[in-house]
Amino acid sequence: MTIRLLLADDQALVRGALAALLDLEADLTVVAEVGRGDEVVAAAREHSPDVALLDVEMPGLDGIAAAAALRAEVPQTRVLIVTTFGRPGYLRKALKAGASGFVVKDTPARQLADAVRRVHAGLRVVDPALAAVSLVSGESPLTDRETDVLRAARDGAPVASIAAALFLSAGTVRNHLSAAIGKTGASTRAEAVRAAESNGWL
Repeated sequence: MTIRLLLADDQALVRGALAALLDLEADLTVVAEVGRGDEVVAAAREHSPDVALLDVEMPGLDGIAAAAALRAEVPQTRVLIVTTFGRPGYLRKALKAGASGFVVKDTPARQLADAVRRVHAGLRVVDPALAAVSLVSGESPLTDRETDVLRAARDGAPVASIAAALFLSAGTVRNHLSAAIGKTGASTRAEAVRAAESNGWL
């Protein structure tokens, strides 16, 4: 039996390389490729893949949101996240969204093909090093509002701009930033943003 695959990655070169590698396997065939997260569900409906390999960061819709949409609308297609961003927070979010597997892009081709087969068989596949880090780092300590404020602060926007964008007072924004800095063990908001991003909390 041939396992039908959908690839979603906004980098055409990476997508093409993955397709070429997976098509070398006798029991795997790539039936669709898309470069945007918001094209995943339509492609799955049209091509009926058994497994969708999704990147995390894509335009239109990120891979985690696309995984949730697939689970809701095309539940027979299983999801394997294949990403450069091996962050513990992303792993947790992906599994909650319904992904069956999570591996990083530097996974050897043979292991990636095996991960696809195992996901297709109904098993869960998680990069072991990332699983270990995820257990150690725990859930995000940030509240939803602190997360929103840190996201808005990513580009160095002033407090007044963040407050206006989130319909908060400047004092409330400062309080959330202060709390986020403390919880991430940072000394500045830029460091807090970097720490939250590296853990996949944003």
